[in-house]
Amino acid sequence: MFEARLTEGAILKKVLDSVKDLVTDANFEADPTEGFKLQAMDSSHVSLVSLKLHADGFAHYRCDRPLTMGMNLANMAKMLKCASNEDAITMKADDAGDVVAFMFESPGQEKISDFELKLMDIDSEHLGIPDTEYAVTIRMPSAEFKRICSDLATIGDTVAISVSKEGVKFSTTGDIGDANVTLRQNSEDDKEKMISIELGEPVNLTFALRYLNSFTKATPLSDQVVIRLSPQLPIVVQYVVVDVGYISYYLAPKIEDDDAM
Repeated sequence: MFEARLTEGAILKKVLDSVKDLVTDANFEADPTEGFKLQAMDSSHVSLVSLKLHADGFAHYRCDRPLTMGMNLANMAKMLKCASNEDAITMKADDAGDVVAFMFESPGQEKISDFELKLMDIDSEHLGIPDTEYAVTIRMPSAEFKRICSDLATIGDTVAISVSKEGVKFSTTGDIGDANVTLRQNSEDDKEKMISIELGEPVNLTFALRYLNSFTKATPLSDQVVIRLSPQLPIVVQYVVVDVGYISYYLAPKIEDDDAM
């Protein structure tokens, strides 16, 4: 038996909105101690999304044994759209069942809605994500990162992210011209404005903007985004949902040979 209740149901709605355009079908894993997890590659096998909602991040969490629930994310999102942002959301599934049930409760409990989503058998390998020391860790306002990715995508298809003692520079080149945005570390206490850069060594990597723009759909989950970079390693773009969990995206850098082809 699996049962989990989020008082702030809007969190689950935002999580689904941030992954449903990347991943079509995926296995959600419920674990007695580790909570509610998802790990899946996008359909083109270029990016990876890793989601974890901690067991103690739920108002109520019961999971008798590890349970895998295969779901179509677009269909799950359709059901969650029926919940208002103020509703509490409860998920329930039997160990050998073929559905997952969603219950939406309005704050005063004057309205309670029940939905059932059919589960799917999905073959997917669990990809181990190694613990890695990154050369650069950037913390910045998530809304600013979203705006930079969106603005640069109007000029070019890729963004070069270069980090040095001078700051972090986002650059793109397109048919109509070039664009550069440079951010420098500040000492703001306000999380919505704070920019911090931990620099082990300078880094210069290029990524496809359409994937980064897809990742920024998680912006409503967190005021800050954490970006980790190392030479020849995938970028990590992470949004931490305070007291609840996190969602991390991984995207391999574009290699110069790609550009030459």
